[in-house]
Amino acid sequence: MKNCRINNSRIINGIALGFSLAFLLSAWAAAFYTGEWGQILYGWYLILISPCPLVTDYFALGGLSAAMLNAGVCGMACCLFMILLKGESRANTMAGYFLVVAHCFYGLNFLNMWPCFLAVMLYLRWKKLDYKKNLHVCMFATSFGPFVSEFLFRYTQGGYTLGEVHLTPKGLILTAAFSLMLGFLIPAILPGAHAWHKGYTLFNGGLAFGLLGFFLFNFFYDTMGVHNHQNVTRINPVYERFQCSYGTYVNLFFLLLFLTCFIAGWILNGRSLKGFEHLAKDTGYSSDFADKYGMPLCLINIACHGSLFLLYLNLSIRFTEGAGFTGPTVGAVLAALTFTAMGQHPRNVWPIILGYQLLYMMVRLVCALNGQDIPWSLSTQGYISSAAFATGLCPIVGRYGIRAGIAAGFMCASMCTSTSALHGGLILYNGGLTTGITVLILLPILEHYIPQTREQIKDQTINMQDMITLIGSISSRQKNEDSTDGR
Repeated sequence: MKNCRINNSRIINGIALGFSLAFLLSAWAAAFYTGEWGQILYGWYLILISPCPLVTDYFALGGLSAAMLNAGVCGMACCLFMILLKGESRANTMAGYFLVVAHCFYGLNFLNMWPCFLAVMLYLRWKKLDYKKNLHVCMFATSFGPFVSEFLFRYTQGGYTLGEVHLTPKGLILTAAFSLMLGFLIPAILPGAHAWHKGYTLFNGGLAFGLLGFFLFNFFYDTMGVHNHQNVTRINPVYERFQCSYGTYVNLFFLLLFLTCFIAGWILNGRSLKGFEHLAKDTGYSSDFADKYGMPLCLINIACHGSLFLLYLNLSIRFTEGAGFTGPTVGAVLAALTFTAMGQHPRNVWPIILGYQLLYMMVRLVCALNGQDIPWSLSTQGYISSAAFATGLCPIVGRYGIRAGIAAGFMCASMCTSTSALHGGLILYNGGLTTGITVLILLPILEHYIPQTREQIKDQTINMQDMITLIGSISSRQKNEDSTDGR
């Protein structure tokens, strides 16, 4: 088992390195594609020094190549920590990495990630905890990046002009104090949030950070009478010309990545798909695919799950009116990969996505009967981003069946555009907050009407032949190795 874990760690580090290099290479390829050769660094500069509440499209703000560069640099920084720190990289480390690079296309950058990241490092040093085992918590803490950008560039200045930087002592002190506070609060609230949702949403940080962000936003803004936290808008001339064709570039980029993951997993798995059928039957509840099935199969799962989610986005964009392949859309594809080594696979995710489609069809029917136009579509930006995080509800499918999963997706979709108002868009894991609220509402109902026996809980596979039979899950939990579980 030890050798298996070492191999898993190397593969996880390899995934982070491979994706980071792909983003960096893509930045230069994108510059050639769009003709932004002389604008890459300036576009990145605008990304770094601009306030960035949800949903700030880095394609529009800095350009396609600058956004790719931002993801590559941030991803490479995380990768260096993964490689240089002593110990093993685990499935939750990979989850943290994917969440970082996903939000590097809207809201997170190489400047605003460090105060929160390093503050958690200080906490780990103070508590004498292992850095490597808790590296994912440092990565998750970057969800508060928009707060950092606000405090540095706008909050204490009373306004912001695009491209102008006015750092003040008050802003620097407020940022340092805020980040230090987060570094000591985040490790404390993550375990408590897990107790609320009982592991039925994989995006544990979304619920914890969303509720904390709700308090912080209201304190710093509504209570203090500060209201200037709107998005910074800039329509890059290149973005205006090429936006409709970004889909071709993005699809090619991801298909090459997923094909590489599939081939690498197939080779590392002895040039076969043996064992993938067992992974695809796992409930996804409190499950570590890397330990149970090995990272080669997780690589194949990344490829399959990512390709199917990309297909869903293409169909939504093709047949409904809304956002195209923007920065947040690219981030959604990466966010959908977050827990492909810890619970997500195509068989326990598709009912959640079906719930989104069911809500859309129902609302469209009601609007047609009332003689009005439907106010949103499956390709509206908020619904695209939310669908990626809604895949974290897959344990509900595994434990309670397909119909419960469809209901979870339906509920999540109906709330996804409302929750960001709670924290002013200053928490990046808004989709995780929505999934957490969905579980808080739905889980008591499921537990009341579909109680599970011990025998059912011991069953760890999804029975796809019987859609009504209850689904079991893993009864054992991961041991607490003096680390904070921040899933």
